[in-house]
Amino acid sequence: MTKKVALIVASSIIGVVLIFHFLIFTEQIPYDKVWAGKVNSVEEMKSFEVLAILINTFILIVFFMKFKLLQKEKENKTIDLLIWIFAVFFALNTIGNLFSKSMTEFIVGTFLTLTLSVLSIVIAKKKKTATKYYDM
Repeated sequence: MTKKVALIVASSIIGVVLIFHFLIFTEQIPYDKVWAGKVNSVEEMKSFEVLAILINTFILIVFFMKFKLLQKEKENKTIDLLIWIFAVFFALNTIGNLFSKSMTEFIVGTFLTLTLSVLSIVIAKKKKTATKYYDM
């Protein structure tokens, strides 16, 4: 899988996740079905959702910046470092989803965060350079 394809897939997933969080924030989806069932009030849910929306928007912006860098065939170590941090974040989130009280969150959340972790690794890893061996 190329980095560009991984970015498109990861950005699409993050876009769907953003819509999902907006639906929770607007109470179209009951908040007791998410956040591992640990949210106890609407106020608490709103705080969690604002944070989730901001984080996912930031991730989407970084992915967009990486996509633009790939188009220009340029690299940026800060962007790559952030994407490695995302990979770790998604891996930790995968572990958190394994402890969810909601079977839907357990299955879907675990699948999505594990997929995003793997995609982030594909996006962030360095391009292998060909080494030449010369006889001396």
